[in-house]
Amino acid sequence: MTGKDIIKITLNLVVIYLIGGLILAVVYAKTSPIMFKKAALEKEVALKKLIPDADAIEKLGDWYIHDKHSEYFVARKNNAVIGYVIQSFGKGYSSYIDTLIAVDTDFKVIKISILGHAETPGLGDEIEADTFKNQLAGKDAEHLKIVQTETVDYVQAISGATISSRAVTEDAVKNGIAFLIKTLGEGGHGRKKDTE
Repeated sequence: MTGKDIIKITLNLVVIYLIGGLILAVVYAKTSPIMFKKAALEKEVALKKLIPDADAIEKLGDWYIHDKHSEYFVARKNNAVIGYVIQSFGKGYSSYIDTLIAVDTDFKVIKISILGHAETPGLGDEIEADTFKNQLAGKDAEHLKIVQTETVDYVQAISGATISSRAVTEDAVKNGIAFLIKTLGEGGHGRKKDTE
């Protein structure tokens, strides 16, 4: 093989990589807005499912947990505040668990929804099961604690997936509620507290 052949092969590979990169860039440019719209629609549907009695769910603001952008919302019925929804993340075993949490005006959990995660199939992904999520309903911040035994006061860990259970309960949900209480105050009322 001569030096001329090596240069020819190298140039051919560079051209192929450039064409491949251009194709990927075009595909990303076309699909990115579609994926963004789909994610926004999925979040809107999930918000409505969390507090179905609400006539309106309005965004109140943004916050960050684990350096991840999240949002929080107020839910109203007949212009009266009936609850809040906050997006939060918990650091799980294999991923950050993207969670929506609906709370009433006393900041007790109404319902949660898992928007996304990459936890272990057959173990950590049990956080999506209603048997786990329903345990959080009615709990306030003090009772959002994982225990290994059967309980009605706290939340029982999923067998073999304690880290994922704790990530949802004690990280995502508890920290989300703590943020709402700190930001909105004990009374809430759907607007941020005045800050100096």
